[in-house]
Order: sequence, then structure tokens, then C-alpha cells
Amino acid sequence: MKKIIVGFLVLFLFTGCRSMDNVDGRPPRTTSEIRLDDIYRHIQDNPVYALNLVYMYKEIYSAPDNIQESYVEEWIQIDRFRAEAIENLIALQEKAIEEERWEDAISFGRSLASVGVITDHSESEAVFVLADAKKRLAENDILGAFLSAVRAHHLNPLDQQSALLFLEKAVEVRQRRAAAFFHDALVFAGGFNINPALAEYALGRDSVSDMVRGVATVIVDRGFRVERGMGFPDRVLGSAFFIDSSGLMITNYHVISSEVDPRHRGVSRVFIRMGDASSPRIPARVIGWDKTLDLAVIRAEVRPDYVFSVVDRVIPRIGDTVIAIGSPIGLEQTVTSGIVSALGRRFLQIGNVYQIDASVNQGNSGGPVIDSEGRLVGVVFAGIPQFQGLNFAVPADMLAAALPAMLRGGRAPRPWLGLVLCETFSGTEIIYTAPNTPAFRHRVNERTHIKSINGNTVTAPQGGIIPIWQRELFTLNPNELVSLETINNEGIVQRHVMMSVARPDVPMLEASRIDRRERLTAPLFGMFLVPLQSNLFVTNFRVDGVVRGSIADEVGISENDRLSISRFRILEEQGFALLEISISKRRMGFLETNMQLPAWLDSPDTL
Repeated sequence: MKKIIVGFLVLFLFTGCRSMDNVDGRPPRTTSEIRLDDIYRHIQDNPVYALNLVYMYKEIYSAPDNIQESYVEEWIQIDRFRAEAIENLIALQEKAIEEERWEDAISFGRSLASVGVITDHSESEAVFVLADAKKRLAENDILGAFLSAVRAHHLNPLDQQSALLFLEKAVEVRQRRAAAFFHDALVFAGGFNINPALAEYALGRDSVSDMVRGVATVIVDRGFRVERGMGFPDRVLGSAFFIDSSGLMITNYHVISSEVDPRHRGVSRVFIRMGDASSPRIPARVIGWDKTLDLAVIRAEVRPDYVFSVVDRVIPRIGDTVIAIGSPIGLEQTVTSGIVSALGRRFLQIGNVYQIDASVNQGNSGGPVIDSEGRLVGVVFAGIPQFQGLNFAVPADMLAAALPAMLRGGRAPRPWLGLVLCETFSGTEIIYTAPNTPAFRHRVNERTHIKSINGNTVTAPQGGIIPIWQRELFTLNPNELVSLETINNEGIVQRHVMMSVARPDVPMLEASRIDRRERLTAPLFGMFLVPLQSNLFVTNFRVDGVVRGSIADEVGISENDRLSISRFRILEEQGFALLEISISKRRMGFLETNMQLPAWLDSPDTL
């Protein structure tokens, strides 16, 4: 056995020595040279990624005044690569403008802005969005045109001619809330001599009985399930509402998840029903979905009697009256009313949701929530296991922001940097950087605070800062450059420029598969661990900090407690992690106790 081991060691050393020289006898390349070659390969075909590598190089290696003279040439080369990549990126934006690919032009412009480059088009996002809206209108893409026009108006108020153009179209297609929006935009632009017929329609109001005709029951047929030897129909009920006369509807992702989730094994067919149980089922198909917001777009070959306008950016106040429309337990066209109970609930992975007390049940999910003015407030979602009896709604402005990506088809990609955050009295602290993510590769330090994203800072009451940071990223596309500034406890600011990637469905699930369990305790359970001593079976840790309001904080764990991890499990199907520890709490005289801590994997505090 010893001879075999020695033989392997000799072979390893021999092959290792051979690898020190190239085949042609040249000395091996340094890591720095390899990175430079990698940048060079991407400058022409993917300048955004090349710039990402340029800034990664700058963050990994020291500044020129701190390195040896032999490396100065490499830094000169880095600056050349940066200039060439920027030149190619500007050329890509010019080509996109020439070909009227407005979204691409906007995306390239945002990447240029993140590296501090000002061009002739740096202030043109509103112009591009409006051009996109008019192009879509000419192609009879009414929904896309209205979404872009509203977005353009929020960037820069519409001029009279543009506002009138969209007002006339809204009246023509009988979308009253869209007409009201563009009527107000026209008045704001100084248009007072408005055609009376247009103004009359825009200033009118649709009745709830009209809106009910724009809501359908969603039925997902998943065949039969067998329980105790008996077969039962496996059905999922939900609601959906029309957002376009072509048959496009909004519902919840969890209603139609079996249609697109690769883990589902078995039958899955989606239908809608426009009337009672005797009405025919109309086949439908999934167009796109956004799991992070529990939203999906489906389409059926039917021309609706009523279409909801996804144009209002109304933010309700606590106590405002709202109405929910849907099919609870399959009871079609049910209308219930209530009030907005709370605004800033953090139950989805991105942003806040509204809590409402309007009576909703299984089958209401995916239905619209409207206010007393007839404006769309949100989309019902219910059935959160840990909050039985409470009802919530995805805000309408988040729906509008999510729609363009869903309408492109398939899974809506969202940008992801790889950070887990918490709010402190000092701002937003980075408590974890997930492995193999942009933040990890760019060496964003944990236990620092976010100062700005793309030059934007946040001022908000505590508890509302993280959702604002998330919205800073939400409207961007994956593979865009993002500028992130962090500040440490000594006040030192560090700037990172990185390319975002597509967000995993459950980021912490991905991280838990590859990271060490003692590192995962911070993002999952809210406690930072420092190793003390270890043997073959047990590692002891000291608690170096506890996140306020976290699971660790709630069970009384505090700084300087001692613990060992007995078991750490990821229950993927159930969606949570279990940590079993033996802990000596300082507050209890270091009396040792055993604890089991659960944590949900779909954290709402990720960026």
C-alpha cells in the first residue's frame, strides 16, 4: 500500500514539474496574463462582459503605485482594453438606435452610465421609450404601447401630440383607465381644448359589474391523485383577469406552476371558464411567468367583454377601501370588499406587498384588486402556509414593471448580484455574498454597508430600504453593468462595477449546495460564527454578531455565545433549512442546551 501511495506522489510531482513549462519551452503564464487574454477575447463580441472583467481585474490586483514595475505594462494594457470595450459598446448602442431596437439601446446606455461614460444619448432613455411606444402602437401591440407610453411619461412628461395619440387609441379600444391616464397627461402638457367625446369617456367610470366580465376562472387539470387506494381528481383553481383584447390574462404563478415547473411529473392542462360550472372550458397556455413575484401571463383564444388597463401607479393608503374579484372555491364572479390592512409586507423575494382584509379563499388567487375609483391596485395571492387566514396583493406598479419581461415569453429573468442584506441603524448591511456570483467574484466585502447603486442613494424609514434597493435592480436586465458602492465601519468607500446575472429561482438554495454551513448561518438564521477549535467530528464556534429581528435574535442567541453544529439539513421540497445546534448562552450562565432552528430558503432580503 505504501508503495502505491509513493508511486502516486512521484507521478503527481513529475506531471506537476512538466506543467511548469509550456511545450515550446516558454515560461508559464501568470494568472494576470491569463486574465488579460480573457478580456481581449471578449472586447469585440461582448464589450459589456469585457468591461466586467476589466473592473474585476482592477479589484483583484493592486493599483499601479503599489505593484512592481514589471506589471505597469499590464495596467497600461488594462486601460487600453477598457477604452476599446467602451468604444465597441457605444457602437452597439448606435447600431441599436439605427435599427430601432429601443430596449437594447436603453440597456447599452445604462451599462455605459454605470462606468461613468457620457454620450450624446445619455439623457435619451425617455425618448427611446416613447419611440418604442409609438412603434408598438403602429404594430397594433396595444398593451406594449401603453406600458411603454406610461413608462415614458414617468421618465419625462408626454408632450401634447403624444398624449393625444395614446388617448385616442385608449378610447378607441375602450380602456377607460388608460384613457383617464392619458387625458391627465394631456392636461398636464397644456392641452385644454380636448375633444368632448374623448374627455367624457376618459372622465367616466366603469362599474364593478362591467369589471366582473373581465375576470375568468382558471382550472389546471392535473389528472388524478391516489390516496389510500382511492383516485381523486387533482385540480387547481384560480382566477385571472384580461389585460389585452387578444386574450392575454394575469394570474398567479403558483396557480399554473405545474405547467412550467420541470419537477412536476404528470398531466397538466390549463383551461379558463368565463361563466358558471356549466360554461365550456376554454384551453389556455402559459406565455411567461415571474416566480419571484408569483405572477404569470396566460392566453386563451377568446375576445373579452372587458379589459383591465395596467397603467395606474396608485399606491393605496392604509384603511382605503378595496374590492377583490375572483372565483373562491370555484364560485365565479364573486366580489368581496375590505380595506388595505398594511403596505410593507415582505413575503415575496422582491419588494413589498399589500395586506388586505377582503375575504378571499382558494380560487381567488390571481384575481384583480381595485380601489373605489376603479383603479387596479394589485393582484390577489393567498395561501402562504405560515400566514393562514391572511390575504395579500402584489402591487399594480410591480405588475406593470414585470410585464414586459413576461410578455417576451418563458421565465422572466431578473438581475442578481449575489448579496443578502439586513437593515441596521447605519443603513443596509451586506451580511452574505453567495459563491460564484458577481458580488463574490468582485470581492464585495461582507459586514459593509451599501452606499449607492448606479449612483442612486436611498433614504427611507427603517424596514423599507431593502425593497427600494431591489427596485433599483428590478427594472434592469441581466447582463447589464451595475455600479455598487460600499462603505465600511471606518468610512472607506469602495466602488465595484460588475455585470449582473440571471437570478436563480431560490438563491439561497443554490448557495446552500456549495457553501460551508457555518457561513450559511448568517443569511439563513441571522448569526455570524467564528470558529474556535475543532476535532474530527465537532467544530465549536463563537457567535460574532446577531442580525436584529432574525431567527437567532428571536430565540435569544446573542454575541459571544458558544455553540457547535450537530446537523444542518436542506429540505428542498419543503423550501426550508434546519439547523441543529448545541449552544451555551451567555445570558443563561453558559448553560448548554440543544436547539433546532428552521429557516425559509426564499429570503426576501436578497439583491
